[in-house]
Amino acid sequence: MARARIFLLAGEPSGDMLGARLMRALRDQAGDRLEFFGVGGARMAEQGLTSRFPMGELSVMGFTEVLPHLPRLHRRLRQTVAEIARSRPDLAVTIDSPGFSLRLQRRLGPLATKRIHYVAPQVWAWRQDRASTLARDLDHLLALLPFEPPFFERFGLPCSFVGHPIVEEAGREGDGGHFRRRYDIPPDAPLLCLLPGSRRAEIGHHLPVLEHVVALLWRRFPRLRLVLPTLDGLAPVVRDLVARWDIPALVIEDRAERFDAYAASWVAIAASGTVALEVALAGLPMITIYRTGALTGWLARRMIRVPHVNLVNLILDRPAIPELLQEDCTPERIVDTAAWLLDDPGPREEQRAALAEAVARLGAAGDKPPSQRAAARVLDLLGS
Repeated sequence: MARARIFLLAGEPSGDMLGARLMRALRDQAGDRLEFFGVGGARMAEQGLTSRFPMGELSVMGFTEVLPHLPRLHRRLRQTVAEIARSRPDLAVTIDSPGFSLRLQRRLGPLATKRIHYVAPQVWAWRQDRASTLARDLDHLLALLPFEPPFFERFGLPCSFVGHPIVEEAGREGDGGHFRRRYDIPPDAPLLCLLPGSRRAEIGHHLPVLEHVVALLWRRFPRLRLVLPTLDGLAPVVRDLVARWDIPALVIEDRAERFDAYAASWVAIAASGTVALEVALAGLPMITIYRTGALTGWLARRMIRVPHVNLVNLILDRPAIPELLQEDCTPERIVDTAAWLLDDPGPREEQRAALAEAVARLGAAGDKPPSQRAAARVLDLLGS
């Protein structure tokens, strides 16, 4: 294979992690025959990508939250299309962030560049008619969930299940005892893990609610301790917000240490998202929460066509994990559910069994890690 140029774009931290793993796997399989350029974050920079502009400019979500940023987003979209048109890469690989990524891929249609999107948009959940549009705008889709390829292929879009990246973390068992000793947490003290989200908007919506939650829980569980794993780029924001809490919260940003935190915790309160699978792999009982702007929430409620938002519940097709969303995402409702789990080991054990079942159904997509499978599929498409 001659030296090939691949454009990569990630728009948020989770996509940056996927992009970095994909770059590493591509180099493992193709050596120095590839050249990368595009947009990414710190993880992709570690793999040699010089981002054309800060990835954080794309990390916005929700209808009302996006509106103030539309002029800049349109400017970045035009800039990116122009650069790809000049550079003529062999492949354009966009990673998640469908709002920006798929608009970009649509505009690349007149070019000879093959178009791949990594992480299937969840149109099966709320806008199934969009699958036909995706089939027009993409040459291939790399899916994380096993039920996604049959859905997209019905609309004429070639789709490969490469496995969820979270299974690459599955072999990393956390050391809960070590974590508790390191931070002087007694072995029998209830430890609550807070996961408010991976975007600034999510954190802004959820942390004020969680501040009230932990204040109420503290009255019922005076020995309660708190740990808040977050991403390194968000840690300063999170620390600043929790510094004023009456109850101290341990904020950690090390990727490996978060698994020790999961192993040490009794229960997690987590924003809806892929972190549900990470928590599931750790076998940590959880509560799913989500709150966004009123207009965004109203629109979502009218459009979503699936009965659950937690990925574990979707995989199992039953409400194994409590979901407290929008109007139900109140301190009182969250406290009642959290106290039920903290008080009684029985419900926690029932949930652990459900988590293990979901992980077994998710499975790996073969004997290779998902990033290696994704890279192999990208290289197949590059050579076709």
